[in-house]
Amino acid sequence: MAKVLVTYYSRGGNTRRLAEMFAETLRAEGLEVVLKPVSEVKVEELMDYDGIAIGSPTYYGQMAAEVKKLIDDSVALHGKLDGKVGFAFTTAGGHGTGGETTLLSILESLLIHGMVVQGDPGDLHYGLIVRGKPGSEDLDRIRRKAKRMAQLIRRLQTS
Repeated sequence: MAKVLVTYYSRGGNTRRLAEMFAETLRAEGLEVVLKPVSEVKVEELMDYDGIAIGSPTYYGQMAAEVKKLIDDSVALHGKLDGKVGFAFTTAGGHGTGGETTLLSILESLLIHGMVVQGDPGDLHYGLIVRGKPGSEDLDRIRRKAKRMAQLIRRLQTS
């Protein structure tokens, strides 16, 4: 069974709730999911996963420093995460408040690691952005993104 890490930083609880909802859908898709804050992730354990989803609140259009620390520490694994599936998610204070640039700041690092990142020709091309506290109105988008990540992981495992 494919194993996915869903890790996040959350100060006010919105990004944590989004991570929980995303992880629930991945589990419903039949994946083994580990959900934990970035502060509890040891960089070496990134090697144990087929997929890694990283979430951060949007801070001035960038990821939070706590998420950046994990990514900076992951430099020790350069080249060893090659071929794993990556995904980024964020919560933002409003529309046009830096959510896309936050996703891109995370995705750039995943791509440098050689990870496989799938865009979406539908809505939210770069990952998952939720405005404010995630709720039932966000479920369809959350499920779509988690299902697409699960499908990509399964597709890569069979190739």
